[in-house]
Amino acid sequence: MEEEVVGVTFPVPKWFLDRILKEGKTVFVKPSTLRVQPGMKVIFYASREGQAWLGEAEVEAVEQLTNVEEVIKKYGDELFLTPKELRQYEKEREKWHSRGRRPRPWMVLKLKNVMKYSKPVKPPRFIAVSGRYVKEKEYREILRRAGV
Repeated sequence: MEEEVVGVTFPVPKWFLDRILKEGKTVFVKPSTLRVQPGMKVIFYASREGQAWLGEAEVEAVEQLTNVEEVIKKYGDELFLTPKELRQYEKEREKWHSRGRRPRPWMVLKLKNVMKYSKPVKPPRFIAVSGRYVKEKEYREILRRAGV
C-alpha cells in the first residue's frame, strides 16, 4: 500500500518564516512546483541559517496566479513577503527561466492553524528549493522530534 502524502515542505529563509510563525502572516507564495491541496500541511524548513523544520500550517485554500501584482492586490498585508520583496523575487525568477518555457504560475497558499514547533527538527537530507512532498510516516517522525 502506497503511503499517503500529508504535506509539502519548502526551504524559506528564517527571517521570512518568522513572519508566518511569529507575526501572524497567513499567505505563503512561491512559484508553483508541487501539487498542493486544501487540508495538506506545509512544513516550514528554515534554509540558510538554522536548516531545520521550525513549524507548520494547514492549507486552507490554493490559488494559482500568473501576475505578482494580482497577488499583491488580492492579499496585501496577509502576504509573508512585502510587495517590494515579491516584485524583487519576480525579477530574480525571470533570470532563471529556460528559453522558450513559460514561467510557472505563482502558487498562493492561504494558511490556517499555524504552529511553531517547540524545538527545531533537522531533516535527514537536503531540501531543494522546489520543495518536496512529505508522507505520513515522515510527518509523524517530525512531530515526535519536534515535541508536539
